Amino acid sequence: MVMSDKLRGGDGAAYNVFDISFIRMMIPHHTQAVEMAALAPDRARNPQIRAIADRIKAAQVPEILRLKGWLKNRDLPETDPQHVTHGTMRGMQSADAMRALAAATGDNFDRLFVSMMIDHHQGAIDMAIDLMKVGINVEVGEMANGIAAEQSVEIGRIKDAAAS
Repeated sequence: MVMSDKLRGGDGAAYNVFDISFIRMMIPHHTQAVEMAALAPDRARNPQIRAIADRIKAAQVPEILRLKGWLKNRDLPETDPQHVTHGTMRGMQSADAMRALAAATGDNFDRLFVSMMIDHHQGAIDMAIDLMKVGINVEVGEMANGIAAEQSVEIGRIKDAAAS
């Protein structure tokens, strides 16, 4: 398949390899954000950080299900065995960074969470913007636009929480 080849889903909507790649990348990307957010209730000192973490989980768990559903509806696997490791995606945190976050508490956790989540969200925004330039599926484009908008707002909330 050539990169510009159009495929058709069961709904008749066209999509391309860029749409598929974006969906496949966002599943582990969102999963890591949920994992980071799940650490906050027991570790964060700042109640605003805990509230932001709750919002992240509430937004991204349903998005993961929607992303998986998009692939399932096209009989596509969630992963591509020829794809490079997800650790190379923009914004993805290393295993060492994730262990450091899990080991941190109080103000140290808050600082690490703020830094890591801003970087993580910015990576998702960048990937979404890139997809909007080359993807052709309307639904995937809408998801990418929503992710970019939602995570831009979330970065503002995180910065506000860090400043308080």
